[in-house]
Amino acid sequence: MSLPRYKVTMLALTVGLATAFVGCSSNPKKDVVDTGPKSNEQTYYNNAMKSLDRGQYGDAAKALEEMDTYFPTGQYAQQAQLELLYTKFKQKDYEVTLALADRFIRLNPQHPNLDYVFYIRGVSNMEQNYDSLLRYTSLKQSHRDVGYLKVAYQNFVDLIRRFPSSQYSVDAAQRMKFIGQELAESEMNAARFNIKRKAYLAAVERSQWIVEHFPQTPQVPEALATMAYGYDKLGDKATSQQYIEILKLNYPHLVKSNGEVNLRAARREASWVNRVTLGIVGRSDKADISSSESQNTVEKNAQSTEQKSSLLNKLSFGILDRSDREVSHEPARADESLYDSQRKQ
Repeated sequence: MSLPRYKVTMLALTVGLATAFVGCSSNPKKDVVDTGPKSNEQTYYNNAMKSLDRGQYGDAAKALEEMDTYFPTGQYAQQAQLELLYTKFKQKDYEVTLALADRFIRLNPQHPNLDYVFYIRGVSNMEQNYDSLLRYTSLKQSHRDVGYLKVAYQNFVDLIRRFPSSQYSVDAAQRMKFIGQELAESEMNAARFNIKRKAYLAAVERSQWIVEHFPQTPQVPEALATMAYGYDKLGDKATSQQYIEILKLNYPHLVKSNGEVNLRAARREASWVNRVTLGIVGRSDKADISSSESQNTVEKNAQSTEQKSSLLNKLSFGILDRSDREVSHEPARADESLYDSQRKQ
């Protein structure tokens, strides 16, 4: 008895499909097998340095990561890790940079360049605070989340405490001042909002935090005025009067002729130019003179160490060897002097 033609066709299709599946299963996709290092450690390292010099950070990162995999205890292992920190920073991969920094600190607690790692950790957290799009908008940093800035501030505190004589400590202190003004302005914004919604106790607490933690910032006059105003609204006339007396001694123009605090004038005290530029523009004459004296001191010290300046520039992300002493977000390479003689071999 023969099968109908359509059944024969269906049977043939079924057999064909089954054969195809069997064929596919018998030829699985081959897994990629790691065949090991393609060259010796010296060649990997030289290639990575050449890529870094050319600004080819992707190629440099690949070579340095392979070094970390194939030669974890090699001659260049620690220096390669430092170079990888720099490379990942240049790629703006700050999370990986921080992870590498934490690992290096944990595994090499006595390394002579440990202060460099502490420093780049702080700079990386500063950079994480700036979004790639928000960086180019008119939105003030103090209006955004400042969580990373707080972590960066603590990173620099740790650096200065552990390495007080480090060549990075001066710049770390400058960055702390920079961050401090950002944090103070962020708190001041919150205090202004609390005053607007008549949450006077919250406004007082925010202002008090500024005075206690960042007494050298431009926001202090407004913070004192806000505390005087807030305590008055809370019914604590005695405490309010104490802060008014402080204002009379230090900022008499912030107190009206009738003895009340001039909160509007206090808000103008730290002008918008001063706040946006973090105290660089719109400072008082006293602040300018202080800054000038500090500048002269730094320049005199720099002249006495002129021969070391080029290396210092490289080590400090190009900051400590500049005449203007600006706070920069641009890093430089790790210390190359450790292995210069080995590179030439």
